[in-house]
Amino acid sequence: MSVQDHMQRDETRDIARRKAAMAVLAHAAAAEIRACLEGVALPAYEKLREAESGLVMVRGRVGGDGAPFNLGEATVSRAAVRLATGEVGFGYALGRDSEKALMIALCDALVQSSELAEVVEDRVIAPLRAALTADRQQQAARTAATKVDFYTMVRGEG
Repeated sequence: MSVQDHMQRDETRDIARRKAAMAVLAHAAAAEIRACLEGVALPAYEKLREAESGLVMVRGRVGGDGAPFNLGEATVSRAAVRLATGEVGFGYALGRDSEKALMIALCDALVQSSELAEVVEDRVIAPLRAALTADRQQQAARTAATKVDFYTMVRGEG
């Protein structure tokens, strides 16, 4: 296997790690992220883009595969940070939660850091993922409890 193949594999792994972290952070509450980050020794960082709110156009498709159409606008907060070691992180959050966008950006940068990626995975991402999974399972159990089974009896007439 060539050096280029190794580099490409590492890059693919890093992108997958960032995607997985963003999927968890996007669904977590700001207070939960903050609580998990308190256990991590955060390095120095600078705000490249101060957290700000704006609007994005939400697009939809009829039936999931029809022609796209503009559904409406949604409020989004965004932020960008750079760690002292050079990693740049970006954070986006639905709504006007600028603190959450900043914490997501910080976590994104930390996940890219070779020294802190495992620490952030263990102390921030994994606990948030476990809580999210537990919440989804509880919701599924509550929903299943209200399930009604209907059946049709075929009559022997006609």
